[in-house]
Amino acid sequence: MKRVSTGALRGACMLCILATGTGGVLAAPATVTSGAAPPRATVTAAAPAAVPAAMPTATLSPTEEYRLGAGDVIRINVYQNPDLSVESRITDGGIISYPLLGNVRVGGQTVTAAEKLLADGLRAGQFVKQPQVTISVMQVRGHQASVLGMVNRPGRYPIELANTRLSDLLALAGGPAAAGAETLVVTGQRGGQPFRVEVDVPTLFTPAGRAQDILVQNGDTVWIDRQPQVYIYGEVQRPGPMRLERNMTLMQALATGGGLTPRGTDRGIKVHRKNGDGKVSVVQPGMDYRMQDGDVVFVRESLF
Repeated sequence: MKRVSTGALRGACMLCILATGTGGVLAAPATVTSGAAPPRATVTAAAPAAVPAAMPTATLSPTEEYRLGAGDVIRINVYQNPDLSVESRITDGGIISYPLLGNVRVGGQTVTAAEKLLADGLRAGQFVKQPQVTISVMQVRGHQASVLGMVNRPGRYPIELANTRLSDLLALAGGPAAAGAETLVVTGQRGGQPFRVEVDVPTLFTPAGRAQDILVQNGDTVWIDRQPQVYIYGEVQRPGPMRLERNMTLMQALATGGGLTPRGTDRGIKVHRKNGDGKVSVVQPGMDYRMQDGDVVFVRESLF
């Protein structure tokens, strides 16, 4: 029987260690014979683990950033440079005066673009090596819209976001007042042309009314007229003006007025209506007669 040399055994052991240390599997134990070079071990690489499929990511629609306008008051801060932190109002030409840079046009640019513009100027002039500029809008004056008429808080309101919608502007104004109509009018300009649209407020908040919730732009005016009214007098419990509801009939108008008095009669009720030419016509309608804005209802006294 032949003896196995010590060097051969050492070589075979090293192959076993290398094979097992790399996560491999030996196909067969190595057989060492005298005078022959130690055989090479067969290593089978482990199969790579399955890579999980990438999770789907939600696609978010980017929100357009606010653009600086004439009259806006901004505060500029430069990190670790308090001498360069200033508060300035943008002129009608969209220009601010900034230390070391002079007049800089920031009007019409987003806040991010204006920050980069100032930082590039400080870096190019070698005033600050790595400037970190932040801009805060203190007052919005360049982009405003007006809400007038029958609202709780009429006035001019800043458009702080580029995607401000009509419903957002109504919320700022406190919504329509109790005497406000259900229809409003938005006027302004779009593409340099006059713009006017009538919006039905109740349908504005329905799924089908999303298209009417238009984007508000600088200079727009929202007008809410007074509510349509009908007037009732004669033998009713509560004579006077009342709100004209949608599709209100004569019977509903009488019910809103508290109904007839004991001396009143529903026979011979007259409705006075002004025509388009300004003339007043008198009709004796039935109870399902549809009322219109400005109608005057007279309930006469019963003779018996």
